[in-house]
Amino acid sequence: MHALVATVVHHPEDARILHRQIRALLDAGHRVTYIAPFADRGVTPWQELTPVDVPRAAGRRRAGSLRAARAALARHAPDADLLLFHDPELLLALPRRRPVTVWDVHEDAAAALLTKPWMPRPLRRPLGPVVRGFERHAEQHMHLILAEEGYRGRFALPHPVVPNTTYVPDRPERAPGTDRVVYLGHLSAARGAHELVEMGRRLRPHGVRVEVIGAADPSIRPMLREAQLEEAIHWYGFVPNDQALRMVSGALAGICLLQDTPNYRSSLPTKVVEYMAHGLPVITTPNPAAVSLVTQRPEGDCGLVVPFGDAAAAADAALRLRSDPDLRNRQAATGHRIARTSYHWPVQAELFVRQLEEWAAAAAPAGGPRPSTPDTLPLPVQAPAPLEAVAPAGEAAKRLPL
Repeated sequence: MHALVATVVHHPEDARILHRQIRALLDAGHRVTYIAPFADRGVTPWQELTPVDVPRAAGRRRAGSLRAARAALARHAPDADLLLFHDPELLLALPRRRPVTVWDVHEDAAAALLTKPWMPRPLRRPLGPVVRGFERHAEQHMHLILAEEGYRGRFALPHPVVPNTTYVPDRPERAPGTDRVVYLGHLSAARGAHELVEMGRRLRPHGVRVEVIGAADPSIRPMLREAQLEEAIHWYGFVPNDQALRMVSGALAGICLLQDTPNYRSSLPTKVVEYMAHGLPVITTPNPAAVSLVTQRPEGDCGLVVPFGDAAAAADAALRLRSDPDLRNRQAATGHRIARTSYHWPVQAELFVRQLEEWAAAAAPAGGPRPSTPDTLPLPVQAPAPLEAVAPAGEAAKRLPL
C-alpha cells in the first residue's frame, strides 16, 4: 500500500503522526509519502519516507500554506492508495481526484477554538457551529479515525478509535529521582504554562527544578524566556518524541496542569500515559480522564491530583513525593504496570494498520486505473477568515471539496 500522509499544522516529528502511525506503516512494509512543513520546522525527513515540503500553517496566516498543500495533494494523491490527513484545515485543500481518504481527528476542534490565541475572541464561539458542520459533512464523504473515545458523541456515525497510547518499555530505564520534575508537550495558557512557571519559582528554593520540553504558543514565549533567565524553569523547546522520552526518565514526577476547558474534559492527555510508561508518578489537575487513570484504577494510584490553576498545590505535591520514597516508588511502579498492560502502542499499531489496509483494499478497483473525478477549484487568493468564519454551518459545509 502507498499511503499519502499530510499535515500543515503539526510538527513533522509529531509523536502520533510520525513516531506512531507512520512508523507503524513503514514497519508493516508500506510506502509512505509525507506532506509536512519540514523546512519551516528545521526538520530532516527520515530516509524511509518520500517527503514533500509545504509551508507551515500558523496563526492567522494559513491561506498560503493551504494553497501549497492543495497543489501537493493534487499532485501526489492520484498515485496513492490511501490519503491520511491530520488537520481540519486540510478539509479546504483536498482534491477531488484522490484515493480513499481518512481524517485522523486529534481534538475537539470546535472546543479548541475557545483557547486559540490567534483566533479573534468575538469569532471563537460563532465558529463552533461552522466546525461542527464541517465534521458532519466530512463523515458522510470519508473515513474518520478518532483519537479519543470521548469524541464519539460529536458524530452521527460510528468511527474507529485509535487512542494516543505510547511505546512502553518492559521496565523503566531509571527509578524516579528527587531533584527535577518534567513537563512534556506543547505549551499554552490553557495547558498550564503560567502554573508551570510559578511552580518552578516555588520549587527552586527546595533544590527541585522544573524541566519543560515542548514548543510554545507565541503569546507565552516571552514569559518562558524570562522564567528561563531567572532559572525558574529549564525550557528545552521542541524535542523529537523519542529523545524527549529519554529525557523524562528518572525525574521525580511528570506534570500535567491542563485548565478546565471544554477541549480537555473528554481527552486523556497523552503526556500522562507517557509519564507512566517511563516510571514517573503523575501530578495532574482534575481533568476527568486523567483522574480516572491516575487515582481510580483498581491497580492503585499512580499520581496525585491538584486543583485547577493552583501552582502552590502542584509544588506541594512534588515536595510530598520527594519526601516519601515509598509513595513515589509505589506510584511509579503502578503507573508503569497500567501503561504496559493497557496503553502499549504496538497493540494499537496493528489494529491501526489493519484498518487502513481494509479501507484501501475495499476502495481499490478490480482492474485498471482508479476512478476519479475532476480536481477541485483553487482556493481564493485572499479569503477573509472572518467572512468564512461566520457563514452558516450548512453553507460552509457545502463549500467543502468532498
